[in-house]
Amino acid sequence: MRDLIGYGENPPAVGWPGGAKVAVSLVVNYEEGAERSIAAGDAAEEDIVIFGGWSSDPSRRNLMKESFFEYGTRVGIWRYLAMLREYKVPATFMACGEALEKNPEAARAIARDGHEICGHGYRWRGMVGMSPDEERAEIRACKAAIEATAGVTPVGWYVREDITENTRAILAEEGFLYDSNSYADDLPYFVPAGEARHLVVPYSGDTNDARFWGPGSLATGEDLFTVLKDTLDCLAAEGGTVPKMMSVGIHLRIGGRPSVAAGVRRFLEYALGLDGVWFATREEIARWWLEHAPEGKPSGVFQEVAS
Repeated sequence: MRDLIGYGENPPAVGWPGGAKVAVSLVVNYEEGAERSIAAGDAAEEDIVIFGGWSSDPSRRNLMKESFFEYGTRVGIWRYLAMLREYKVPATFMACGEALEKNPEAARAIARDGHEICGHGYRWRGMVGMSPDEERAEIRACKAAIEATAGVTPVGWYVREDITENTRAILAEEGFLYDSNSYADDLPYFVPAGEARHLVVPYSGDTNDARFWGPGSLATGEDLFTVLKDTLDCLAAEGGTVPKMMSVGIHLRIGGRPSVAAGVRRFLEYALGLDGVWFATREEIARWWLEHAPEGKPSGVFQEVAS
């Protein structure tokens, strides 16, 4: 079932803390080391295009492609942790369990600095094609890895390449508060998940450094800054009536590069200079929404368009 109506013309005006007009969720994806890799025993390398269109035969090990991922865990993670400490901005790290296992120092540092760790799968993959038992095993393996390396328990979930019709019910049964496998709205919303009412905290693909990847649509850190600034300005203008939410997506092997990170730094300085902006983790946003959203079903009427 799909919901093509959502909140419609009258979304709920759920005020953010301090009267903020926009809740900004900075998301740092920690995936490096959990991708497909022949060196890790997989049958093929990650089949991706990087650096303006360069690719390689995924059936053969490629040390250069591996080094592209390694930059994120060797350099990018420390650049962002330092930047976030400098600006005192909390972030949500969407982390693969296997990636944290391969760099437990980084896992401990993320938790030490007070950032949220959201489950991003045990490996960097989606759940489409998995049976319910396989999905549950993936969720539990990721949760256990985060707990073992960082000492915290994830309450959010987001995976690459989609979830299934069963995922949200399983997440609710496993005690998760929310998932972010949606690009459907500028506000959190509820969906049915088995016997539960499950919260979705939507993500964004346009305010995201993935647009530098392969033959991407962004070229410079200034490009990214402009996209982020324009998005925040638009949402802030609308947020005087209905407070909004904005996601910023960073990947450490991409946004961790100096030129892209410079654009993110400019955005943090710009946003922190405005009134009415609340930087929050996705867990903070989820808990606030769960406490303050209207009762009932606030996301419109579900329309059975496809099932």
